[in-house]
Amino acid sequence: MTSGWTFEGQPSAIGGAMTLVAGGSFCVSARNGDILPGSAQGIYYADTRLLSHWELRVDDSPIEELQVLAGEPYHATFVGRTSPRPGQAESTLLIVRDRYVGGGLSEDITIRNMSHEPAGCMVTLHIGSDVCDLFEVKTHRVHWVADVTTVADERSLRMFSGSKARGVRVIAKADGTPVLPMINPRLLVFRVVVPARGEWAGCVQANPIIDGIETEPWYTEKQLSPALVQRAGQLFEWDKRLPKVTTTNTALAGILRQSQKDLGALRLFDPGQPELPPTVAAGAPWFMTLFGRDSLLSSWMALPLDPELAHGTLGRLAALQGTKVDPLTEEEPGKIMHELRYGARKDDRSAAGHAYYGSVDASPLFVILLGELRRWGLHRAAVERLIPHADAALEWIERYGMRDGFLWYQRKTDQGLLNQGWKDSFDGINFADGTIARPPIALAEVQGYVYAAYIARHYFAKEARDTETEQLYRQRAAELRARFNERFWLPDRGYFAVGLDHEGRPIDALASNMGHCLWSGIVDRDKAPAVAGHLLSPRMFSGFGIRTLASDMGAYNPMSYHNGSVWPHDSALVASGLMRYGFVEEAQRIATGLLDAARAFGDRLPELFCGFDRAEFDLPVPYPTSCSPQAWASATPIQLLRLLLRVDPWVPSRRVWIAPVLPKGFGELRISGFPIAGTRVDLEAREDSGEVHVDGLPEEVRLIAEPRPPAALRRSSMCDRSEESRRSPRA
Repeated sequence: MTSGWTFEGQPSAIGGAMTLVAGGSFCVSARNGDILPGSAQGIYYADTRLLSHWELRVDDSPIEELQVLAGEPYHATFVGRTSPRPGQAESTLLIVRDRYVGGGLSEDITIRNMSHEPAGCMVTLHIGSDVCDLFEVKTHRVHWVADVTTVADERSLRMFSGSKARGVRVIAKADGTPVLPMINPRLLVFRVVVPARGEWAGCVQANPIIDGIETEPWYTEKQLSPALVQRAGQLFEWDKRLPKVTTTNTALAGILRQSQKDLGALRLFDPGQPELPPTVAAGAPWFMTLFGRDSLLSSWMALPLDPELAHGTLGRLAALQGTKVDPLTEEEPGKIMHELRYGARKDDRSAAGHAYYGSVDASPLFVILLGELRRWGLHRAAVERLIPHADAALEWIERYGMRDGFLWYQRKTDQGLLNQGWKDSFDGINFADGTIARPPIALAEVQGYVYAAYIARHYFAKEARDTETEQLYRQRAAELRARFNERFWLPDRGYFAVGLDHEGRPIDALASNMGHCLWSGIVDRDKAPAVAGHLLSPRMFSGFGIRTLASDMGAYNPMSYHNGSVWPHDSALVASGLMRYGFVEEAQRIATGLLDAARAFGDRLPELFCGFDRAEFDLPVPYPTSCSPQAWASATPIQLLRLLLRVDPWVPSRRVWIAPVLPKGFGELRISGFPIAGTRVDLEAREDSGEVHVDGLPEEVRLIAEPRPPAALRRSSMCDRSEESRRSPRA
């Protein structure tokens, strides 16, 4: 079966909801198309919920769902029927709602009469808005409804916040059928006569009002706006340049296809400069914006699919890099931001995007991704231009974050995030007995990220023949690695602490964080087997992935956000770390577990799922408010494929390691147009032979068809991979 890495797009159906996405716009609804009040459903734009109620009824009866036809990520057709009419055994009225999302919403409504008699009916659209900030919705703190003013006329109604800065205008259009004067100001009413064997059609638009200015949605009355035409062109170009995967494994083909579609849907373009490479949003519905950590890691994992995501993400984050000290936003010179928002909270109702910088790991991850582009030999000119931004990020680490030789975090005001690593919930960092750790905190995985950032900068300097800088970062990496393996290692437990707390005490919970330390290479070789053993123990490995927290810890809850759930990206980084240190079978177990989970979720991995053991429930249990699609979850299958192929490029030294270890049942695999070394190559691999065939590599780049040597076999050479490459690899 062929899985072209191409784009078609499909909305989300996790938990019975449908999610449509278009840039910074999205819509979450029930599968019959309705948006029901009292839930997180809604039509969102610029981080504002424009509509919180959008319910279609015929003769005051709800529409029964028949099918959802998913097209592009911003488009779906909801097919349903009415309740049987008096004297009928079955319904004869078919309802088709053709919905487009983008800068608002446009919905074409068609009622088709299957009877031989005309049908007269009342069609009502119940409409409500709370003009609420997205995070007010997400955290169940909606309290602005009383501030919303509704103004209605015969064919439209406007709902806006007390300041009139934000709101929505709903316009009804329908084949000459009059809209009755509204008895209820939040109700559009159509008196309809549907001819025998005929149909009635209407259209309803929801136009955003931002900063008092109304704009039309991208699709109006069956016409594509220039914005949607441009979006379609961007998707077409994406489709053309992506690699194509052909595999005998039909399950893998479906999963990869879905990942491709979802990452395409999550791409963000600068409206003022659409020619710039795209960035990637963290996820729908809650995080349809640029994030530091999420977008960087997602781009890193998606490199084999589309290096443009890394290119665009690095460029945009560099443009937003901190320049001043601002305690309210936690901005500091050189710091890479956490997230970009456009919402209108009670204390900030402007439409201008505002950046929040409360992330301890985005800055080293910026340098890591830049180094990864260099290793792949991609976007060389852009990489060179961004090195000063990498230096600024490293300077922020040294000047603002380092204490006692480690990188720490602590929020600057009570409005910031309490925890500022990837487990950023208030209770996400805790001791083995369940006690919540108090900041400032030095996280284990963050020290690994800093170590990897030092390594990346060391190689930039080496290639530029800047001996002084090369030695500086080589020494910093060596010293950090030595300190980390001494302070964070718990010899009586045989694993690494999650971090150090405000008193410098090791936070002794057994958690997935240390798997990231394998990924970064900071772990001493003699400690890796014990770490691998704990990660794959029944306490940590659920059968579908690695739990964020071991099942015997005090705070363990498999239904929690960060204390026992499974995050696909987290498990993928753990598997990548295990493969780096030569633990092939362990990495394969995690990879196949995650792919099984993806299959169970309809080929799409969600942001996270519950950490129940596979022996108890043979299907993964969804986490109720998980984002789907979500960028680093969507990128996870691509990263799993890379680690199973053991693709490890080192283009500056003119070498590429590829040594497949496809698990049993994986079948045959061919990738055409794989981006590497500034060109496209074709790759073939089989599960039974472990052999690889690669065509199209530049003549100066040598293929090494064996595994890359494990990182840091001995301390004297831990920063010098070129020296490692001269030693015999461990199979």
